[in-house]
Amino acid sequence: MSTIEFSLVPMTKEYAQEIFAWRYDAPYDFYNPSGREADFVAAFLNPEYRYYAVLNADGSLIAYRCFGEDARVPGGDYTADALDMGGGLRPDLTGRGLGPQVMRAAMEFARGAFAPRAFRTTVAAWNARALRACMKVGYQPTAAFKNPAGIRFVVLMRASPDSLDGASL
Repeated sequence: MSTIEFSLVPMTKEYAQEIFAWRYDAPYDFYNPSGREADFVAAFLNPEYRYYAVLNADGSLIAYRCFGEDARVPGGDYTADALDMGGGLRPDLTGRGLGPQVMRAAMEFARGAFAPRAFRTTVAAWNARALRACMKVGYQPTAAFKNPAGIRFVVLMRASPDSLDGASL
């Protein structure tokens, strides 16, 4: 598969509204936005949560990424020094192998913007597709837990970007 160029840009109200309208088929409907659109948009625009839109070469919104505390799942152990990253891919693009490419672009962006010691992500344990994508970019499972709703999650870490050669990203 060829590498696609992506750009990460600050989240806008328009991008957040578009993401709120995304709907995934079962079992991925677990990730469908819920609640009031205004609350969802406000969270995505909160600068403390550091949400970014991921655009492809033609400027279309294809994904979003979050850097920091809002990428954490309640119930997990986040004491290790790492940058938490989360996000989502537009529903019509899932299952096509784009996830690892988007994650690599996000890591490269985060390396310049936040200079993290390591990367961490949290994925629902049943989501084998997302877990495979994470492992393709160097994440390794480090812990598992159940959130307050009883859903099992896996915490994955990736080595410090300083210890990796450029080809790894």
